[in-house]
Amino acid sequence: MDRARNPYTPNAGAPPRHLAGRASEVDDFRTLLRRLQRGYTEKSLVITGLRGVGKTVLLGEFQRIADDENWVAVETEVSKTTRFGPQMANLARRALLKTSPRARWSDRVAAAAAVVKSFSLTVQPDGSLTGGLDIAAEPGTADTGDLNEDLADLFEAVGRAAKAQDRGVVFLFDEVQFLGKPELEALIGAVHRTVQRQLPITFAGAGLPQLPGLAGDAKSYAERLFRFPTIGELPVEAAVDALVQPAHAEGVAYEDRAVEHIVAYTEGYPYFIQEYGRAVWDLAQGRSITHADATEAQTFVEADLDESFFKTRVQRSTPEELRYMRAMAELGPSPQKAADVAEVLGRTSEQVAPLRARLVSKGLLYTPRYGFARFTVPQFDRFMRRYMDLDAAPPA
Repeated sequence: MDRARNPYTPNAGAPPRHLAGRASEVDDFRTLLRRLQRGYTEKSLVITGLRGVGKTVLLGEFQRIADDENWVAVETEVSKTTRFGPQMANLARRALLKTSPRARWSDRVAAAAAVVKSFSLTVQPDGSLTGGLDIAAEPGTADTGDLNEDLADLFEAVGRAAKAQDRGVVFLFDEVQFLGKPELEALIGAVHRTVQRQLPITFAGAGLPQLPGLAGDAKSYAERLFRFPTIGELPVEAAVDALVQPAHAEGVAYEDRAVEHIVAYTEGYPYFIQEYGRAVWDLAQGRSITHADATEAQTFVEADLDESFFKTRVQRSTPEELRYMRAMAELGPSPQKAADVAEVLGRTSEQVAPLRARLVSKGLLYTPRYGFARFTVPQFDRFMRRYMDLDAAPPA
């Protein structure tokens, strides 16, 4: 079929033509904004899940909802190499300028701009983050150098400015698990301040499954400020819709057996559905996708997933880390006890503990409960068994 009309989008964070199975999270986010706008409190959302389940797509949907609700949404991706203070200063400046153009600043917005400038100069004294804030900094506010206090001052000031303009502000953070404990503590504390002041400002985020534990370690009251819905593989009906509906919109149908084959192989994971849909569309002839098409496409899907989704994650791993993951894969996709993995490797738990810790730090594993680890990527055990033999040297 015409590749230019291929309706599938296996790209990082790209919205699918049909967003299936996420209606609850979408409705919860819209409710959050509407309640905050009315001066009520509501727990914000931090979406958790494995790689490829659509967390970033949901954040994009949240941004569209914010636009519909006349809220200002500013988004960012957290990384280990980005300094959080300057990142927040830049986001707050963007939020304020989007809340109200400089030429129409009210006294309240101007006061918030002074606080944003004060915070910006505190975290980046060279003034490089103060573009568009041609106003004097506010002494004594957001300038202590204590991120817990200063970020709370910043959120409060921006929230009051938004309220004065009958708007709201939401910060959308992807990869939240890469925030250090001090940064996560400050962020949770800032949201707490705005809840106490009943201001229309909050943050919503997405990250790997360890986030609830990290948030609880940072602030004991995090669970009273946030909900941590976990998204995963789609139920069968939603997986079928995600596969079939984009093609249907282009006048193309699937044979039932083709749908069954694809849904079974992908296990309902949204990214895999998009990858398989793209491959089978490009392969099929005519206006119907057959079971034979789906079967033939599987080889191409597997190759594409290996190159674009899986290998990029092992390329930054040491040979010892690769062997550890290969040993985990030998035991299957479920959470694995550290002692069992060590036994496969012929070593003790104490000997391999540093490897496990490094893989958790790199975001390749997470610990669902004490003493156990699991891959953060679905079907990674399948890939590792294809990628290397248990007793062989890792590929160069």
